[in-house]
Amino acid sequence: MGLGVSIFLIAVGAVLAFAIHVATNGVDLHTIGWILMGAGALGIVLSLIFWSSWGGPGVVRRDTTTIDDRPL
Repeated sequence: MGLGVSIFLIAVGAVLAFAIHVATNGVDLHTIGWILMGAGALGIVLSLIFWSSWGGPGVVRRDTTTIDDRPL
């Protein structure tokens, strides 16, 4: 799950948790909203952790130069 999907889950979860005022039988939309927001937040954290380990911004690249000065 990438950053875009995580932000989308947070947005949908916030709409369900805060903007929808519907009473349904058997399904609590507010709880589903909170679950989606939690899943989105977890997805953002995991994406940022794995992004930095896979070579995101700030990666240090080290090149090694070997000089061979032996006579031919």
